Order: sequence, then structure tokens, then C-alpha cells
Amino acid sequence: MAVTESAPETAPAMPEAAGARATQEDVGARAAHEGILRRQAARESAARTYARALPIVPVRARGLTIEGADGNRYLDCLSGAGTLALGHNHPVVLEAIRKVLDSGAPLQVLDLATPVKDAFTTELFRTLPPGLADHARVQFCGPAGTDAVEAALKLVRAATGRSGILAFAGAYHGMTAGALAASGGASDVRVARLPYPQDYRCPFGVGGEPGAELAARWTESILDDTKSGVPSPAGMILEPVQGEGGVIPARDDWMRRMREITSARSIPLIADEVQTGVGRTGAFWAVEHSGITPDVMVLSKAIGGSLPLAVVVYREDLDVWEPGAHAGTFRGNQLAMAAGAATLAYVRENGLAERAAALGTRMIAQLQSLADDFGCVGDVRGRGLMIGVEIVDPEKPPSSPGGPHPAAPELAVAVQRECLRRGLIVELGGRNSSVVRLLPPLTISDEQASAVLNRLADAVAEVAKAHTGPGAESTRRTATGRAQEVGHAQGTEHTRRAERSG
Repeated sequence: MAVTESAPETAPAMPEAAGARATQEDVGARAAHEGILRRQAARESAARTYARALPIVPVRARGLTIEGADGNRYLDCLSGAGTLALGHNHPVVLEAIRKVLDSGAPLQVLDLATPVKDAFTTELFRTLPPGLADHARVQFCGPAGTDAVEAALKLVRAATGRSGILAFAGAYHGMTAGALAASGGASDVRVARLPYPQDYRCPFGVGGEPGAELAARWTESILDDTKSGVPSPAGMILEPVQGEGGVIPARDDWMRRMREITSARSIPLIADEVQTGVGRTGAFWAVEHSGITPDVMVLSKAIGGSLPLAVVVYREDLDVWEPGAHAGTFRGNQLAMAAGAATLAYVRENGLAERAAALGTRMIAQLQSLADDFGCVGDVRGRGLMIGVEIVDPEKPPSSPGGPHPAAPELAVAVQRECLRRGLIVELGGRNSSVVRLLPPLTISDEQASAVLNRLADAVAEVAKAHTGPGAESTRRTATGRAQEVGHAQGTEHTRRAERSG
């Protein structure tokens, strides 16, 4: 995941024990918690990220909830950066893992065929977009999504005989050399960088359909202008929703234009679905919103059911690998394949993608009311249960008339800290790390969603009050009341659905 500056590594307040008299057991737990954090800070690399912003020591977890070593409980809307589609320790995942362990099957087999692997690939192909599944090959990679990105780049270069790559501003594809080169924060750019359309901070200042059209025309110009300096590339890699870039969903019409542009020029299109896949955005794969079929899909995170697994799925005519052209010792992780197959099947059979679409729409609508109540909330956006709230500084003027206020990373850090104090774990991302991100498990209930909204609204209100002064108190009460109202509405709808299904 992207490296971001965040809150210092200090222990959070106790969200569920505030005001309670500390027992001897509480004191001991707190001491153990703080000791573990001190030893981590003394022993581990300065490159650690989440530990700085989230100074907690998880010891137990189930579904949306994490319990820390100090006895505090938290609602986890980080979900292993989107890895936990079913939340922590879901019963079907645990059962799949236990079944492999109890069977005596080998746990590591490199790329040998096994019944567990066969079951995983069968379930994976069952979920793929039909246009790809019917003529696809799968490459098992090292256990991280960034390795699958490397494999995809190598694949299209080998298949086309070309070397250049098209990527997009704001992209994040991983932390290895090739993946970093294709990411928006690259310092040594070896790819052609294209504009990614967005509404709130449109690079052309117009947003919407006109902004997306200008972005598409720019792409065509780069490819067709013999003086652009960009030779015919080996492939184009894009995220259907930029996650680390700030939770920016691509317009469906723009996605279709990218598919048309690349197809017309025989440029393989790579869809990075590492974070958007397995129902996260309200479709099983985010490319399905636009109806396109990419030539290559990069998959990781949720496909391993909480365990490390990464694959590349691609059109069979691109399968020009020589034996050993891409490998990885841990590409035969049997436990991850078993957990992944169980997760894919559960999401598919229980309609969790559709559930994410409906619940995500309601949550985004409620969070958009925060922008009306608090000037520090610049924008709320997302797709399904991939949600972002951009924090801005309303006291600083926009860079252009009518444009958005400047990003406020220090206020975003404060919101994250206030969320943690209230028992809510959220991530930061986006330009300047100013976007508060929500990635709850797809199994989150209506009641839990209401609790998440309440805590986030209260955290934003507290930060806004500190930033603008006591006059924001009445606004804080209004926003918190609205969050409670939507929670009630969600609970009522949940009850209605239960009655209908009964």
C-alpha cells in the first residue's frame, strides 16, 4: 500500500472504557499493549505505515470487530486494505482452512496441480466476465498484488514485442520497480502518464462527461500524434476505481472509450482489480459496471480469502510465456487457494456484490450530508463499499474561482485520530493523504453501517469544531442527528427485507 504520513505512534484513547474505573487487569493489559508497541517501534523498519496511524495491538477479531490487547474494541473499516471481503475469521473461510490442514495435503507445491488448486481455478473462472472466462489463462504469481502487476507488464511486453506502458495520474499498482513506475507517485517515470477523469479535481477544470471526453481525446492524441514522443505501447494499465489515488471511480463511458481506443490500436488493456475485485464496488469485478472485457486482469487481496495470493488472468492468445518466464516460490499457497475459493463462492452465492451496491449507495448519500454541514468535507465519492471522504481546508481559498479548496492532510489525520478514539479504524489515501477511506467487509450489517456513520460523523464534527471554533457545535449536533436518522432508516429497511424473505 502507499506510504503516507499520519498520526504519531501513541496509544489511542479507550473508546469503550472511557470514564470507567481501571481494574488491576485493565492496568496489566494496558501495560502489555504499550510494551508491544514500544518493542515494535524499537525493532521494526522506519518504513512501517499503518502502525504509526493505528497504535493498536489486535489479539482477537471477528467480522467487522477487532479487539486490542488493551481490551478495547474497534469497528474495522480498513479490512486489511480491502483483503477481508468477508471480514475477520469468517466461518466459511476458517472451515476451508481447517479442511486442508486436517486432510494432510501439502501446504506448498510451487505450480504443481492439486485438487485444492483445481477447485480454486474452477471457482475463479466461474466468476470472471464471460468474454474473458471463455478464452482465458491464469498465471499464479508471488503472493502480493504488486508481483502480479509485474507479471502482467512482462506478459504484454512479451506478447507484443513492445516495451512502453500507458498508465494514469493518481494510479497505485504496488511497490516493486515496475509497479512503482506505473503508479502516480513514481519519481523515475518510464511510462506515458495519462489524465484520469474525475469530477472534484478534474485536470481540465470541467468534470463530468466533458472532462472524461477531454481525457479520452488526450489519450488518442498521444497515441496518434507521430510527434507526441510516445511510441506504440505494450499495454495500458488502469484501475476501474483509483483507491490509493483517493477513491475515484472511473466513468463507465470513459472505460468503454479506453477499451475502444486500445482495441483499435491492438494495445492490450490491463485492469488492475487488486482492490476493486470480489464484489467490493457493487459488481463482482469492477469492469462489469461498464460492460468491458479487458485483455488482462490483475487479482489479489480478497481472492485469497485473507491469505496471500495473487494471479493474472489473460486472453489465451497472449500466453507466450517461456517456462519459468515468471515464477515465485509461494505461488502454490494451498491454504490461500482454499480460503479464496470459499470466499469467491460465498460472495457469489449470497449476492454480496449486489448488497455492497445497495448499502454503499445509502452510506455515500448519508455521508454527502456532511459536506453540507462542514466546510472541511470537500467531497464524498465511491462505488459500492469503497468510499472516500476528501478533507479540505475551507479557510484557504480555492486555487481557481469556483474550484475546490486545498487538500488538508493535517485535518484528515485529525479525523482519523478522532475516529480511532471512538473505536473506528479508517485509512487515509489520495493526493496529500487527505481522503478518509472506508473499506468495510461486504458482510457489514445495516446496524454496523449505522454505527460507522455515527462515529465518523462525530469525528468530523469534533475536528471541524476545533478548526473553526465553538460556533460549530450546533452543526455537529445536526450532522450526528442525520447519521442517526439514516441508521434508523437502514435498520428499518433491514427489517423489511427480513420480513419479506421470511
